[in-house]
Amino acid sequence: MPVDPVCAREVDLRTAHSMKIVDGRGIYFCCADCARAFMAQPQKYEDLNSHMRLTIGVMGSAADDEPAQARKTAFELGAAIASKGFVLITGACPGLPNEAARGAKHLGGHSVGISPALSLHEHLYRYHSPADAFDVLVYTGSGLMGREVTNIHSSDMVIILGGRSGTLGEFAIAYDEGKLIGVLQGTGGITDEIERIIDTFEKDTGAQLIYSRDPEELVTQLSDEYETRHFRRPSCFCDAAAIGPG
Repeated sequence: MPVDPVCAREVDLRTAHSMKIVDGRGIYFCCADCARAFMAQPQKYEDLNSHMRLTIGVMGSAADDEPAQARKTAFELGAAIASKGFVLITGACPGLPNEAARGAKHLGGHSVGISPALSLHEHLYRYHSPADAFDVLVYTGSGLMGREVTNIHSSDMVIILGGRSGTLGEFAIAYDEGKLIGVLQGTGGITDEIERIIDTFEKDTGAQLIYSRDPEELVTQLSDEYETRHFRRPSCFCDAAAIGPG
């Protein structure tokens, strides 16, 4: 369990009073007094390395022919994620997700690729996917569609950009499982249709959508929303209303 840095008590994610994101790490508090003490003197609690970093999954088109502007925006998105201290997760594919991974690496961030392959050899030569922008590759052996579930389950927050049917599948999983989802508008593909698509769902899963055309603004808004409210959904399908104060 996470440990409250003020009182050193273990904190159950389902009943935490509140949380604060510091350099991409989730800091959880057992009560209002501990939260206030931390916020009054955050510099007093310097050793926060034991707290896990949160993850942002980037899902988008793997095509090699995406417009230059979309590739640039994806690169900027990865850089924005790294600048906030979050760990980037992608499906370890070419295209826009790889540009995001390159952007994170450019800023010295951490990125994890969830590969459809059984090994690096299969990743490179069967799936023709890149490996040079990742700190870690996780070999699922699940194929292109199977690894999508692992992508979403491993992401505290999800961002979609561009994308076609595969990205739509990842979005559907994230939506059904009540994730906090960012939509990077202006990148083409299904991102231009998401608002219209969800109007047809008539299904409240607890998922929260945030829209922006600016990568840095989108990451900031996701971080703020997660820190304020969405951290109360620590697992798929949990009842956020029943697990802690609003």
